[in-house]
Amino acid sequence: MNFEKVHFWVEEELGKILCESSVYETAPWGFSADENFWNQVLLIETELRPEELLVKINRIEKAFGRKREPGKYTSREMDIDILYCENLTVETEKLVIPHPHLSQRMFVLAPLAEIAPEFRHPVLKKTNRQLLEACTDESEIKKVELKTES
Repeated sequence: MNFEKVHFWVEEELGKILCESSVYETAPWGFSADENFWNQVLLIETELRPEELLVKINRIEKAFGRKREPGKYTSREMDIDILYCENLTVETEKLVIPHPHLSQRMFVLAPLAEIAPEFRHPVLKKTNRQLLEACTDESEIKKVELKTES
């Protein structure tokens, strides 16, 4: 995965990246696949409303070759989720914020707690650090050392 390319697309389409976590490698969650996933959390500043953000995210994912199969987890080159949008709560047919499975997934909580440990989940009223400490997901997660191109 070329994270520079991803970051370019995010900044071009979604907003300015203010902070980024380390990259973490994990096995797929919710299905079996031959390859592991790389996960990273970005904090961005955006002028977009959540619904507009989702439309642009879907466009980026499609540009990376993502094909959605409703109700099914599959391998994909790119998957972008909206975890939080400040302290907003949104629940529509297409979008739920905060992300409904955030507190159950170690691959989300580890990088999230790295960059925003004291941010409080607007529904669960716990910090990301507290959510990480309470998470029962026993998936193995390891930091990836990325090589920078010179």
